[in-house]
Amino acid sequence: MGEKKLIIIFVAITALILGGGIFVLSSSSTPAKITASQNAKAEILEKTFDWGNIPYSGGNATKTFTIKNSGTDTLRLSGIKTSCTCTKAQVTIDGKGSPYFSMHPTSSWVGVVAPGKTAELLVIFDPAFHGPTGVGPMERLISVDTNDIQNPKIEFSLKGVVVK
Repeated sequence: MGEKKLIIIFVAITALILGGGIFVLSSSSTPAKITASQNAKAEILEKTFDWGNIPYSGGNATKTFTIKNSGTDTLRLSGIKTSCTCTKAQVTIDGKGSPYFSMHPTSSWVGVVAPGKTAELLVIFDPAFHGPTGVGPMERLISVDTNDIQNPKIEFSLKGVVVK
């Protein structure tokens, strides 16, 4: 009788784990697909930034980059990723912020920038994320996919030195 209970419990736990895995996989986003355009033009004046010294206990370091649509067609931004989970990025268009993006998650979010308008890319670096041993030089990359046929992927590079 005890052996039957053990088998039933084992089957129930296995079913719960399997059901949970299916739920998690079905609820994850798929990356957005955007169609390239000859007339969408991503104009970026600044792609690199040096924070210099970043105090370990000084709170997050931030930097905002501007992406302008200098074309005649809508510019679409998607697939935003950072090179480390210590860094997040958010896009703001017409005062509306996107979700925060990081290294691992994929998102179906697409930002739409009208001709002549701009998007702001906020980058947030947490210098304490890696703990006390995470001091020293650092460099992080943020990539943004676009529908600009000349600039299908834009990379922003940030560096600094985390100091105690």
